[in-house]
Amino acid sequence: MNIPVNPAAMPAARHHSQQVLVGHGKDAVAIGGGAPIVVQSMTNTDTADIAATVAQVAALVRAGSEMVRITVDRAEAAAAVPHIRDGLARRGIHVPLIGDFHYIGHTLLTDYPACAEALAKYRINPGNVGFGKKRDKQFSQIIELAIRHAKAVRIGANWGSLDQELLTNLMDENAGSAQPLPARAVMREAMVRSALLSAAQAETMGLARRHIILSAKVSAVQDLIGVYQMLAARSDYALHLGLTEAGMGSKGIVASSAAMGILLQQGIGDTIRVSLTPEPGGDRTLEVTVAQELLQTMGFRTFVPLVAACPGCGRTTSTVFQELARDIQDHIRVSMPTWRQLYPGVEALNVAVMGCIVNGPGESKHADIGISLPGTGESPVAPVFIDGKKAATLRGHTIAEDFKAMVQDYIVQRFGSTAKALSE
Repeated sequence: MNIPVNPAAMPAARHHSQQVLVGHGKDAVAIGGGAPIVVQSMTNTDTADIAATVAQVAALVRAGSEMVRITVDRAEAAAAVPHIRDGLARRGIHVPLIGDFHYIGHTLLTDYPACAEALAKYRINPGNVGFGKKRDKQFSQIIELAIRHAKAVRIGANWGSLDQELLTNLMDENAGSAQPLPARAVMREAMVRSALLSAAQAETMGLARRHIILSAKVSAVQDLIGVYQMLAARSDYALHLGLTEAGMGSKGIVASSAAMGILLQQGIGDTIRVSLTPEPGGDRTLEVTVAQELLQTMGFRTFVPLVAACPGCGRTTSTVFQELARDIQDHIRVSMPTWRQLYPGVEALNVAVMGCIVNGPGESKHADIGISLPGTGESPVAPVFIDGKKAATLRGHTIAEDFKAMVQDYIVQRFGSTAKALSE
């Protein structure tokens, strides 16, 4: 049977972009140019607090962040950067550190050359790199330092700190036009021009295109889509995606996923960050988890085994399948840093935890290993399917623990052999 394929449902070819190598040696990560889309995160510790920042960077990397941005806002923070890098290295953690600079980046990078050297990339905002006559001088100073230290630069325009001189000029020009555009369209154009003009200026100074990444971050979904479509159409720079001030909880997750999902489907975006506001005392690594899940569910990357679980209904009044699905998923997340080393390929594993006989056996057969738990009124048995075939029937009060043990055994048997083969 020939099944028609809807081209709109297939990922578009990736936006052709220059490849940027961020970092050196063990720290190096390739962005753009056909490389896998990279997950980035950012700390919220005081960078001057070396121990706290090292701990949070380490946690973000363990969660799967492939680059980590840190705030460098004052002398104490700049002085701490090389110690943070060294502290991570002592833990065996090698990750590109990105310095986030605003207002006085030119001074900090000049006064603290060890900071300039320790960072893998500088992030600057053309809207606040300098003002008036000082802008070009201070921008040039940062670019010259990036060239001297062979560092990549992200030129990141931001809706909340847009170059006011550029915006005013564009608004005046638009007001005198025979067919003026809505103010929001002019704002989008100002974002795009700010990034592109700054990138062109950096190139004229000698910064190679292969060392430039652009971003234009806004807080509204439709604006983000529109701005990045314009950037992709008008340049071949590597692009960093992120919805700024996305928000907290489900609102931030949905908004970021909606905006970036559309752009990624269109082939736009080389590195992403999900900018979630954490709950008070919440886990900063959630933004990494969401970014990974977005890329994995869209089929662009594979990070962790997938756990399919039914939503539950009147047939599943027991909470056993919910608790088991949660326990398996949590166990996978906690175990992945070790599993990546011991069991190459384990991230491709599919596990199913189903709640009743309606779809349970079928879904379990489609997974690598799956269990169909007894629903309301069903016999207290749980068939387990491995590689599409019934492998066991679990009974009694230890069903959950027995299945978790079977998942662990399956991983060892299937992916442990891969590790053994690679070592021989």
